[in-house]
Formats: sequence, C-alpha cells, structure tokens
Amino acid sequence: MPDSRPIAILGGTGPAGMGLALRWARAGDTIIIGSRDAQRAEEAATNIKKKSGDNARVSGMENGAACAAAGLLVLTVPFEGQATLLKQLKPAIRAGSILIDATVALAAGVGGRASRTLGVWQGSAAQQAAELVPKGVSVAAAFHNLSAELLNGDEAIDCDVIVCSDDAGASQFARTLAGKIPGVRAIDGGKLENARILEQITALLIGLNIRHKGHGGIRITGLPPEAYR
Repeated sequence: MPDSRPIAILGGTGPAGMGLALRWARAGDTIIIGSRDAQRAEEAATNIKKKSGDNARVSGMENGAACAAAGLLVLTVPFEGQATLLKQLKPAIRAGSILIDATVALAAGVGGRASRTLGVWQGSAAQQAAELVPKGVSVAAAFHNLSAELLNGDEAIDCDVIVCSDDAGASQFARTLAGKIPGVRAIDGGKLENARILEQITALLIGLNIRHKGHGGIRITGLPPEAYR
C-alpha cells in the first residue's frame, strides 16, 4: 500500500534518486524530487511522470523546501557532497524526521571508476549523516547495492536490500520502501554501525560489474521467510 506521507529524495536528480523515485511513484507514493536547483528538480519530476503515468504524484523542489515539506527523507548524493548538504539542510529538516542514507564513501580508481571505500572517521557515511542531522532525526542506511540503471528500467530487480539502523521505526520504514520495488527483498541488517560493511560490499559489486559488464546485486540465502518481512 502507498504511504500517505510524501517522500523527499534529496539529490534526487541523479541516476539513483531518479530510479528510486520512479519505482515508488509507480507504487503510488507521493514523491518530492529535491535538488540544489528547483528548476532542475521540476524537470526531473516531469520526466518521472512521463515514465510512471499521469496519475503519479511527483513534484520537484529545492532541497531545503523538500525537507520542510516531508518528514521522510532519502539521501542519494555522492559522498563528497554529503556533509556539506546536510549542514546546509539542518535548519530545514523537521523534528522527528526519518533519513534513509544511500551514500557510499567511494574513492575513484583508475579512469575515475570507484574501486574502494574511503576511511570515514565516524565509521561509515551513514554514521557521519547521523552526526550531522538534528537531534531526534532517525537515520537508516539502505539502497546501496541496487543498480541505478536497473532502477530506471521496467523489470523486476534481482537483489536484496540490507537495512541498518539504531531505530526500529526507521528500519521498518526503509524495509517497507524496499519491498515496493518488484523483485527486491528487504532484510534487517542490525545496527547503523554495520553500514560500513554495506558500503564495502558496494565497492566490491562495482568492481565485479565493471569487470564482468553486468548489473549484479546481492542475495542472502538460508534465512527463514520472516527475515524478509
């Protein structure tokens, strides 16, 4: 079932943000595309509507306005812009909001391709986000390992989404969102500190996909059915 609350995707004009917006718009959720440039956000929202149908509830706003309009936030920006953006948005993030962070601290390798994770003093990009948001805002780490190219397509995605958070409500919300993407299963990955492992897996997957020219994800096997609820 669609959530009645709007979901603001911050940095939502990039491939990952656009792909998540498309999938959730198709599921019937109300989506706000956030960007530093309001016009660019509006153009992205128009493109999502064209792909998901005239009845899709998608709009575009500047990032600060998007935060003010929604208490459910998804962050899809490169690591180098994460801290600066969150510091700028701190006054606009509503008390009690949930922030789902898909940021990965990646270092560029040969040819500009990401090949490894950077060391983050807090332990992971998600833990850094948790330090930067206002008190009372819950943070979950998720959606690192989904192919942006596949998200922007029409087919089901053969991948599990592992969610890490110190807040049960934030974790459940992220898992619910993951389950709205056809083919995706969501799994509780434990505390937010485990996000550092998710980010390292992302770097590994990027290397595998470059090497084998694919869009591979991950599947966790051998768990009971209730693990995926």
